[in-house]
Amino acid sequence: MKVEKLSDRSVLDPLIESGWILQEGRDAIRKEFKFKNFVDAFGFMTRAAFWSEKWNHHPEWSNVYNRVDVVLITHDVDGLSELDVKLAKKMDALAS
Repeated sequence: MKVEKLSDRSVLDPLIESGWILQEGRDAIRKEFKFKNFVDAFGFMTRAAFWSEKWNHHPEWSNVYNRVDVVLITHDVDGLSELDVKLAKKMDALAS
């Protein structure tokens, strides 16, 4: 399946409302998730990793104690695609 750069930017509006931000200097979105502790943060990353692998779309992310910083971008199109929107929504659901 060929991935295309996101043409309808309005699909980002619900993500922006849920805390995702446009990353400065890149066509990417970013969000910092905060959890009760390291185990909860790592559990979130593990659950998200299964979906990332299933959809063959992997985040740029880092973890420090109870925080997980996530950047989503589709490298194949050097910008945002529907895959980023799909994974962002899934991550929001997994974190709640």
